[in-house]
Amino acid sequence: GFLNGMTVKEAIPAMKQYAVEQGWGREKVNYKLRDWVFSRQRYWGEPIPLVKCEKCGWVPVPEDQLPVLLPEVDNYEPTDSGESPLSKMESWVNTTCPCCGAPAKRETDTMPQWAGSSWYFLRYADPHCDTALGRWDELKYWMPVDWYNGGMEHTTLHLLYSRFWHKFLYDIGVVNTKEPYAKRTSHGMILGEGGEKMSKSRGNVVNPNDIVAQYGADTLRLHIMFIGDFEKAVTWSNDAVKGSKRFLDRCWNLMDMCSDSEDYSKKNESIIHKTIKKVGSDIDELKMNTAIAALMTMVNEFYTNGCTRGEVKTLLELLSPFAPHIAEEMWELMGYAKSEGKMAMQMPWPKYDEAKTVDTEREMAVQVNGKLKTTIVVPADSEDSVIIDAACADEKIKRLMEGKQLFKTIVVKNKLVNLIIK
Repeated sequence: GFLNGMTVKEAIPAMKQYAVEQGWGREKVNYKLRDWVFSRQRYWGEPIPLVKCEKCGWVPVPEDQLPVLLPEVDNYEPTDSGESPLSKMESWVNTTCPCCGAPAKRETDTMPQWAGSSWYFLRYADPHCDTALGRWDELKYWMPVDWYNGGMEHTTLHLLYSRFWHKFLYDIGVVNTKEPYAKRTSHGMILGEGGEKMSKSRGNVVNPNDIVAQYGADTLRLHIMFIGDFEKAVTWSNDAVKGSKRFLDRCWNLMDMCSDSEDYSKKNESIIHKTIKKVGSDIDELKMNTAIAALMTMVNEFYTNGCTRGEVKTLLELLSPFAPHIAEEMWELMGYAKSEGKMAMQMPWPKYDEAKTVDTEREMAVQVNGKLKTTIVVPADSEDSVIIDAACADEKIKRLMEGKQLFKTIVVKNKLVNLIIK
């Protein structure tokens, strides 16, 4: 009845309100997360600062006795009873109650690994401070984290716990921001060749050392970035690695092909400025795969048009973040380490001219009665009359139009012109 005509988005809050008004329901948020045990029966972890007193029960360790430090142990193995290895360290376990002074025992379980991972980034702001998480002026300068990235499998729980932890620290006044990070992203997972998660039990684990031994570290590094979208899962392929190796080989061979000029040639000028802009922008957005694709396109143009030393120099500056070893080797062999006095990775990022990133000419398809016959090159955004005149002046089109009449023309700007003749 009263929901008729509503969209689902409109109907859901209306139904909730109706249930409340009728008195037989109320709004509630349901979480699928369950409580998670905050202790581990192992040595390596932050000690839980509590002691058990027969008289006083569980008592927190006073702040002036914090942090509780792990004792030195010879054996990290779990005990036969399933207790923490710390339980065997009697000199550490046995202590006195902070309240009554009676004999007491320390908690021997330690905190889980996510306890430390929920706040460790705060220490980067002031790692040598021993009186607080960090000095206030340092925390104010560095926090919040500008951009926090982690694995896809940690997105929900790590994000939830670290925010909860940080908000607690903010509430008690020891950090200066309500949120721990300004931006959070997650990278995808590399799956085995069959599209399944890599695991020893499946026998589909790829050992990076094997790829490095066969193709080199730069090939492995480049291929991992080129394999797909940073935030999505991708499938590994041993055969596909060869494509990244071929690209680096083509870059290497440019040293023997380039002319001695340090300038950009007219033919390559546009593609170089476009590539500088594209690669710089893509790196900022973690779109490594499309940045590498742009470099591949530019190298293809170098092979088609020829290239200069200056053009290869710019290529090396752009290639350096992706394949640093080959970039530095070529940089030195070409003499730039000496002439510039810097490594390729130390050079400022190449600048581009915005005007030269815009195509001044366009290659357009020419159809006759809907069938492709040739292509023409005309100034970008030309008037229809200019395009039609250029198409009719082409020698192939002239021959096809002999003895026939141009009945109609269809122009798709910067893409194609279709000449209808009878």
